Amino acid sequence: MQQFLTFLKSSLDKQTFVKLTLANKRDKSGELRTVIIRPIKTKRGDQLSFVLRYPTKDITKNYGYSESLEKVESLLQEDFLQAVAYTLEEDWHLSINAKNRSKITKKPPSENVKPSMSHDRKKNRLIEAKDNVYLTELGITTAEGKVKKNKQDKYRQINKYVEIIDGVLKSVPLGESYNVVDMGAGKGYLTFGLYDYLHHVAEQNPNVIGVELREELVDACNEIADKSEFSKLRFEQGTIKDAQLPDIDVLIALHACDTATDDAIYRGIQSGSQVIVCAPCCHKQIRKQMDPTDDLDQITRFGILKERQAEIVTDTIRALLLEAYGYKTKVFEFIATEHTPKNILIVGTKQKDLSKPDPEVLQKIDNIKATYGIEFHYLERLLQQG
Repeated sequence: MQQFLTFLKSSLDKQTFVKLTLANKRDKSGELRTVIIRPIKTKRGDQLSFVLRYPTKDITKNYGYSESLEKVESLLQEDFLQAVAYTLEEDWHLSINAKNRSKITKKPPSENVKPSMSHDRKKNRLIEAKDNVYLTELGITTAEGKVKKNKQDKYRQINKYVEIIDGVLKSVPLGESYNVVDMGAGKGYLTFGLYDYLHHVAEQNPNVIGVELREELVDACNEIADKSEFSKLRFEQGTIKDAQLPDIDVLIALHACDTATDDAIYRGIQSGSQVIVCAPCCHKQIRKQMDPTDDLDQITRFGILKERQAEIVTDTIRALLLEAYGYKTKVFEFIATEHTPKNILIVGTKQKDLSKPDPEVLQKIDNIKATYGIEFHYLERLLQQG
C-alpha cells in the first residue's frame, strides 16, 4: 500500500494526477459505497475533492494534498479493498486481499488530458434543463432553458427523486410498458420529471398518471402535458382513497399527509403494485394514541421527543405491514439537497403473492402496539377491512 501512496504523492507533485477511485467495501453492510477523488482549485489553493457516495446521497469534502493522502490511507485500511489511480503517465490498480496483502497492477494511461480543476464542475442530470417545455411552464427554467436561481433546489430535488425511483425500478422486472401512479401529484414536478426520464432516457413506455385533489392543478398539468406532447401522461382529479385508476404497477406518494400515506399504501397493496414508494409526513394518528408502558413513558414526556417517537413507530408499522403482505421493504433517510429538509422514504418491492398476511409479522406489530399503548394503526385497519 505504501508504494501506491508514494505513486499517488508523486503524481500530485508532478501535476499528472487525474482522479482516484476507491471501491469494493470491506464491510458489505456499510452505507458508504464508493469514493471518487479529483483535483480542484479553491480559495485555499489546490486541493482534492472527495465525493463519498451513499445509497441516497453524495457528500463532498475537500482537503489539502497532505491531509488527502492521510485520508486515502485511512479509507484503504478501514473501508475499501480496491483503488485505481488515474494519471497522465499510467494507471495503478491496487487490490487488497482478505489477509490485507496488497497487489499493484500497472496499466497504460486511460486519461490523456488533464481534467478541469474548476470547483464548479458541470453535473450530469437525469433531467436536462434545456429544451424542456414542462420545466419552463412549471417556472423552473427560463425560456432559454436555464434553471432560475430561485429554482435550483427544486431542479436538483426532481433529479434526485428520479434517480432514487429509477434505482428501485431497475431492481424489478416491469418490462417496457406498465402503469405508474403518482398519488398527490401537486403541481406535477416529479410526475413530469419521471415521465420524461422513463420515456426519453430509459426508453421505456409506461403510462403515468398523476392524482391530485385540486381541480385547477389537474387542468393546468394536463395542459402542460399536451404542450409537451407527453401522450401517455395524464392527471386525474380525485383523492388518493377514491380516484378511479387502472391496475397500478408502480405507486408513488411523496409527502401525503398523515393517514393519506396509509391510503396510498393500501391502494398499492390492493392493486398488487410491484413497487410502492412513500415519503410520509405528519404522523398525527399514532401520536394521539401513544400511551407507552413502564419506563418508556419517560421518552414521551417531552413534546418534540414524543413527535419523533410517533414518526418512528408509525413508519415501522407501515414497513412491517408491507412485509406482512409480501413486500421486501427498505426505510432510509433521503436528503434532496443541503437546503431541503430530511425525508424518510419507505420502499416496498413485491416478492410474493400471499393469500393472507404473514401471522409472525402481524404478531410483531401487535407487540409494538402493546408496548406503546396503541389501539390501532390506520393502515392496519384498512387492510383488515379489505
